[in-house]
Amino acid sequence: MANSASGDSMTERIVRVLETFTSERTVQTTAEIGRRAELPSSSAHRIVDELVRAGLLERDEDHRIRLGLRLWELALRGSTALRLRQAALPHMESVQAAVREHTQLAVLEQDEALFLERLSHPQAGANITRVAGRLPLHASSSGLVLLAHAPLALRERVLAGPLRALARETITDAAVLRRRIADVRREGFVVAPGSIEQVSTGVAVPIRDAGEVVAALSVVLPRETPPGPALAALKQAASAIEAALRADRR
Repeated sequence: MANSASGDSMTERIVRVLETFTSERTVQTTAEIGRRAELPSSSAHRIVDELVRAGLLERDEDHRIRLGLRLWELALRGSTALRLRQAALPHMESVQAAVREHTQLAVLEQDEALFLERLSHPQAGANITRVAGRLPLHASSSGLVLLAHAPLALRERVLAGPLRALARETITDAAVLRRRIADVRREGFVVAPGSIEQVSTGVAVPIRDAGEVVAALSVVLPRETPPGPALAALKQAASAIEAALRADRR
């Protein structure tokens, strides 16, 4: 792709445009997109128009812009995330039915925990995560599992900080975090009370595919709920998901 006068490529500018959309910001004007993507107005309008014509963005009757269905379609073709979600979903439903709290599936993506799926019960407790939402690796039960099994260079990069506090009990000390992830590798699970919200406890286990940890399966419990039954349900589900992934490779 050709570079602009500022030196950034068309690909980089398109990525910046797409990254202006978040789970909270799903609809924008072209002017808002240009400002957030740090693009000149003329460039923003041109890129948005081209992406609309390609179906990667959509324009509503009020001329506001949202992500297009074709982007979703292309993302799912041959997607490892889709394969994982399809293998996990029936067993997540079993966990959610037994525990009746939020049940989540997360993967490692660019030094963060990216949530591929979340099932919730109408009476479930507090939970800030959303599908396609992200959380820092050090600040959630899923993130701690993923961090514990991440490549050494990534672990050291996260441990180097800064370790931002999302709640009073979020681990922000690198030495404490190093010990915690060593415990996760040894024990095969994590129970993380109050790391995101004081009223909640995250419980998570790893999911392996071909011997490598590829995801974390977690539940979010009210703080006063004993984690034992949820942990047992998660371990059983993780084993079933791993078996489904093995069968899918045959």
